[in-house]
Amino acid sequence: MNVFGVDIGGSGIKGAPVDLERGDLSEPRHKVLTPHPATPESVTDGVAEVVEHFGWSGPVGITFPGVVTGSVIRTAANVDKKWIDTDAGSLLGDRLGLPVTVLNDADAAGVAEMTFGAGKGREGTVLVMTFGTGIGSALFVDGKLVPNTELGHLELNGHDAEKHASTKAKDDHELSWHHWAHRVQKYLAHVEMLFSPELFIIGGGVSRKSDKFLPLIEGIRAEIIPAQLQNNAGIVGAAMAAAEKS
Repeated sequence: MNVFGVDIGGSGIKGAPVDLERGDLSEPRHKVLTPHPATPESVTDGVAEVVEHFGWSGPVGITFPGVVTGSVIRTAANVDKKWIDTDAGSLLGDRLGLPVTVLNDADAAGVAEMTFGAGKGREGTVLVMTFGTGIGSALFVDGKLVPNTELGHLELNGHDAEKHASTKAKDDHELSWHHWAHRVQKYLAHVEMLFSPELFIIGGGVSRKSDKFLPLIEGIRAEIIPAQLQNNAGIVGAAMAAAEKS
C-alpha cells in the first residue's frame, strides 16, 4: 500500500509516495526549498508543488516543525509566526483537494523509526532526536508516543538548546565535529537528567555522518545509536499517519 508523505522543514519541503509494507519510499523523493518568509500561503504552495510533481491523488500526511493539536498549529520556531493558530489541515487540504493529516515533524520521524528502524521492538523510555535546522524530539514509553515534546526548546546556556546544538548551529558557527559533539553531549546530558531514557536514537540528515560525532560523545548512560531511516523518517511517518486516518 502506497500513501504520500510530506516533510516540512526549516530549509526544505520534501515528499514521496511511501510503501507502508516496507517502510520506505517507493519513488525518489522530490524536494523544494522552504520559502522565506515561510508563511502559511507560501509553504502551502511548496507542499502543493511536491505533491503535484508525482501527480498524486489520495491521502497525504504532512509534518510540521512545531506543536500540532488536532490539525491546528500551536508553535512555529523555524517558520513564520503567522502559522500559529492556523488550521493547517484545512488550509493544506483545501489547496491540495485531498484528505490531509498533519502532525509534528519529529513525532512522525520517531514513529517511523520505532516501527521500521532503529527503535523497532525496543521497550522502556526511548527518545528519538532529530538534528537539522532545529532539534526535534519524539518520546516513547514502551512503544507509545508522548506527542509534541519539542525538547529542542529546552533552555541550555540561557538559550533554546537548538540555537546551540542543532546542525544549523554547527554550520553557522563553522564548528568542528569535535566541538559540535561536545555541545550535543551537553544537551543530551540535560535531556537524560530530565527523562532518564534507556535509548537515544539520533536522526535527521546528520545521522548519515554519525560515525563523525557519535563516538566523540561521552558520559551519557543511555545507549546512543543512529537512526536507520535517516532523513526519510519524517516522510515515512507522515504517510503512516495519513494511512491511519484514512
